Amino acid sequence: MSDGPQDAGTHRIETLHQGRFLRLIRDGRWEYVQRVQARGGAAMVAVTPARELLLVEQYRVPMQGRTIELPAGIIGDDPANRDEPAELAGLRELEEETGFHGTRARMLLRGPTAPGLTSELTHLVLVTGLRRVHQGGGVDGEDITPHVVPLDTAADWLNARIAEGLWVEPRVYAALYFAARVPEDELKV
Repeated sequence: MSDGPQDAGTHRIETLHQGRFLRLIRDGRWEYVQRVQARGGAAMVAVTPARELLLVEQYRVPMQGRTIELPAGIIGDDPANRDEPAELAGLRELEEETGFHGTRARMLLRGPTAPGLTSELTHLVLVTGLRRVHQGGGVDGEDITPHVVPLDTAADWLNARIAEGLWVEPRVYAALYFAARVPEDELKV
């Protein structure tokens, strides 16, 4: 990934710090974050045949608390999967985190994750044809709790998590929009 656009030499792009996973960049007066060795993130809108949305709960250090999120993962950060398409990365991450195997994945949209903070792109992927193959929970001590939430009660379920003090990642609400529009025949295993 390039350091970003340059404006006819009026300022130079500078790496302020690079860690193992992230790099802090200055472009003129603007500072932002880039991922090192990654091509973005895949977030899955995974809908079961019973019209349930798969969500995950995990502790997030930057928030100092637990969050409710879409199952998601980084694309291309593992050398074994460097050229993996977002859809395949999404299927792999979904199974690791939730224990559900999906048979179909299609791109819904791709766009900036947080354009004022990072150059990262999020690939929102619809996953259907789901069946549970294990309990989930992630890998390498991720301590992920999968949740299977009926679409018709999802708003109440999310409000209850907020009342308990959890954070809800806003992409979950975008997922509800897309999940409600999935044709019944696309959900079958």
